[in-house]
Amino acid sequence: MSRVLGIDLGDRKSHYCVLNEDGLVIEEGSVPSTPVAFKAHFGVLESSLIALEVGVHSRWASRALSDCGHEVIVANSLRLQLIHKSTRKSDRADAAALARLARVDPQLLSPVQHRSEEDQAMLSVLRVRDILVRTCTKLINCTRGLVKPTGTRIPSCNAECFANHARSAVPPELRLALDPLIEQIRSITNLIRRYDRKIDRIARTQYPATQILQQIRGVGSLTALGFVLTIGRSERLARSRNAGAYFGLRPRRYQSGESNPQLGISKEGDGFMRRLLVHSAQYILGPFGPDTDLRRWGESLIARGGRGAPCRAVVAVARKLAVLLRHLWVTGEEYVGHRGGIRSSPEQQNQTAGCKACFGVVIQQQSAQSSKPI
Repeated sequence: MSRVLGIDLGDRKSHYCVLNEDGLVIEEGSVPSTPVAFKAHFGVLESSLIALEVGVHSRWASRALSDCGHEVIVANSLRLQLIHKSTRKSDRADAAALARLARVDPQLLSPVQHRSEEDQAMLSVLRVRDILVRTCTKLINCTRGLVKPTGTRIPSCNAECFANHARSAVPPELRLALDPLIEQIRSITNLIRRYDRKIDRIARTQYPATQILQQIRGVGSLTALGFVLTIGRSERLARSRNAGAYFGLRPRRYQSGESNPQLGISKEGDGFMRRLLVHSAQYILGPFGPDTDLRRWGESLIARGGRGAPCRAVVAVARKLAVLLRHLWVTGEEYVGHRGGIRSSPEQQNQTAGCKACFGVVIQQQSAQSSKPI
């Protein structure tokens, strides 16, 4: 394309920079950050390559520019250290940098793909529930902290029973302050239950693939639905082993010469889904977790000892769990806790033995006429 554009999206206005085929700046300016203004300004231009950063406005902006006939690249902002760590950062300079990077090699921008509108709407349900849980946790901690200086304690209980236990344990002198707070905790708890039922219904009726993922003890409808919605399409990842890195669960690396230190995980990708995977891993390694190959592998990491061995084991199990979930999603296999837990044909045993990335998976062929395993 003869023109390459870089757009730095802002909340009220967006700056753009236009480069010609020789890489010279031929136009710069700003446009209001609205779909109507984008279509009116960029719709009259000839088909061009446009680069912009992923963010709050990138979804509608990329859609509006694509409707105008342009090729749009949505850049991963985490990879653009050239922009974010610049000592002369400005909206104008950011737009020019995006345009020059897209002109040289679009892969330098680490392009990302937006989810579908339906998946984004369903994922919003999970995020609202997460906000409610965080809010309820803060209110409960606040209540416990205000009661302790009086010499009394609210009995240990889960969040669902907290309102009932707290009402009788709060001292009389604090009732004026804490009774409204306890009512809010009760209301939020009931609202979380409603969201849980809604998430179960969405996972069961609209995303049947989540039922395959819930074969693993410790993975409920929330984690399964979040996994499916975050990735979007199972073929989005070339291999199941990429799932761990996709959620930021792979170790960082900073190798130079003879130096190759052991670093923590990258924490790239979706932090909400990474927390769900870690919570599932904690259940698998916890006292109520089933005896599976995945649990035994995690316990072997803990047995090695070392600083922070239990925490490192939880993260490692979470990474393996992400790999296993993607594998089950693609293949639709039946999951059992231990390898060889179900007798299968020699051909199936050979296929199962070759699957080293997952634990406890038994492949079962499916009939072309029926979705039920034979």
